Amino acid sequence: MKVFSSSCTFDYSWSEVTTANWRKYCPWNDKSTHVTAVDTLSRSVDPTTGILRTERLITCTQTAPAWVLTLLGGSPTSHVHETSYVDPAARRVTMCSTNLTWSNILSCRETVVYEPLVSASAAPGHERTRFKQNAEITALCGGWQKIRTKIEEASVERFGQNAQRGREGFEHVLEMSRRVFGEEREGQRKQRA
Repeated sequence: MKVFSSSCTFDYSWSEVTTANWRKYCPWNDKSTHVTAVDTLSRSVDPTTGILRTERLITCTQTAPAWVLTLLGGSPTSHVHETSYVDPAARRVTMCSTNLTWSNILSCRETVVYEPLVSASAAPGHERTRFKQNAEITALCGGWQKIRTKIEEASVERFGQNAQRGREGFEHVLEMSRRVFGEEREGQRKQRA
C-alpha cells in the first residue's frame, strides 16, 4: 500500500467552501472535464446529530493508455462511490470515496476533510478553510511484489498530479461562487431599497 497525503488552505470561509463543494464538478471547473456525471444516490439528515449524509456516484472518462484498457478489458468510463458527511455543529465536512472500476486490481480509498482554520492572527471577517486529503492506494493484482510496488508508485504519482489540478479547479469554483453569490446579494439589496 502507498499513501498520498496533502493539505492546503483556501482563503474562503467554511460556509463558502462547503456550499461550493456541491458545485465542484460544474462547468466553472475547467480542470475536471473528465467528470461526465455526478448522480446523488441518497441524502439524509440524522435527526439527532444534524449531520447531512450524501452518497454520490461520480462517472469519469479515464485517460488510461489504450493498451491498458485492452489488456484489462476495461472501458474509458470509470465510476467512483463517494459518501460525504456535513457536520454543521463541528463545522466539518468529511468525504470518503473509493473506486468501483477495476477495484479487483487496484484499490483507491480517499478521505478529504474541510474544517475552518482558526487563527488568532486572522483579520476579523477573514475566514479560511483547511483542506486535508489522504489516499491509500493498494495494487491487488497477483504476482511479484516489485510489480505491485511499481503500480502503486505510478498510481500515487498520478493521483498527486490529479489532486493538484483538482485543487486549482476548485479554487476557480470558489472564486466564481463568491462573485455570483455576491452579485445576487447586491441585486436583492437593491430590490429592497
